Amino acid sequence: MTPAGKLIVIGGAVNKGSFAETDYDANIEQNLNFFEKGIMRKIIDESCKGIESRIEVIPTASQIPQIVGPEYKRAFEFLGAKDVHIMDLTRREEANSEEFMKRAREADVVMFTGGDQLRLTSILGGTRFHDIILDKYINENFVYAGTSAGAAAASENMIYQGSSSEALLKGEIKTTQGLGFIDNVLIDTHFVQRGRIGRLFQAVVNNPRTLGIGLGEDTGLFIYQNRMTAVGSGLVILVDGRFIKDTNLTNINIGEPISIDNLTVHVMSQNDFFDLTTKEMHIVNSQYQPQLTNPHPL
Repeated sequence: MTPAGKLIVIGGAVNKGSFAETDYDANIEQNLNFFEKGIMRKIIDESCKGIESRIEVIPTASQIPQIVGPEYKRAFEFLGAKDVHIMDLTRREEANSEEFMKRAREADVVMFTGGDQLRLTSILGGTRFHDIILDKYINENFVYAGTSAGAAAASENMIYQGSSSEALLKGEIKTTQGLGFIDNVLIDTHFVQRGRIGRLFQAVVNNPRTLGIGLGEDTGLFIYQNRMTAVGSGLVILVDGRFIKDTNLTNINIGEPISIDNLTVHVMSQNDFFDLTTKEMHIVNSQYQPQLTNPHPL
């Protein structure tokens, strides 16, 4: 079944970390600059009521929600949104309460901020709030937007730990269950700037059915009707393991380097799109193919 809703996942902003790194919340006010490249505008435009849509900003992943939430609220209002609220969910009891369930039912957009995706899933996973927004995404014209941790947690499974420098040593990457808005993909963030390509390589070789998605900073994907369109100023890296010919994965010990033969990598920039059904990428501004028209450009 193709969901009726839309996903917008964002790689993060310059100098704004994820995965519970110590510098995550440094200079937060200067780091919320997505709207300059149109990503936050895209969230508003794709919502069912435009600037009249009810937007709930959810800073659960952050250790300083009292700073992060208002900054996103101001950014949306700067772009003309008229009905923006902050949902400060910090405990599972709150996510099962009538108050927050009512707000979830009334929301047209939820925007999950950055921080620690394990904090996000451990607080919200399996709650009635989670069930409501997942049902709305499947059945309604509803937007799930997430940046950094909010993006990483959107998929059925997510990376929650693993260094960049040792990412291709067996056992270095740790994954767990995410929020389940999209299957058979794994999303990593701050991807290009932090050299995290090895993390996706290992995640994909562990199960080549998984499509690895690496989101650069100030860059995201708009996912609708089985099509992913790149938005923002940077790059999206896709890692496809379906055609892997060989690996040493099961014959080496924990901590030893992994070999992989014939891993496919795609690089997307703004308005390029990838068909999740056919597994084909299309470069809109191709120098070799006739110019394509993307029905969902930025």
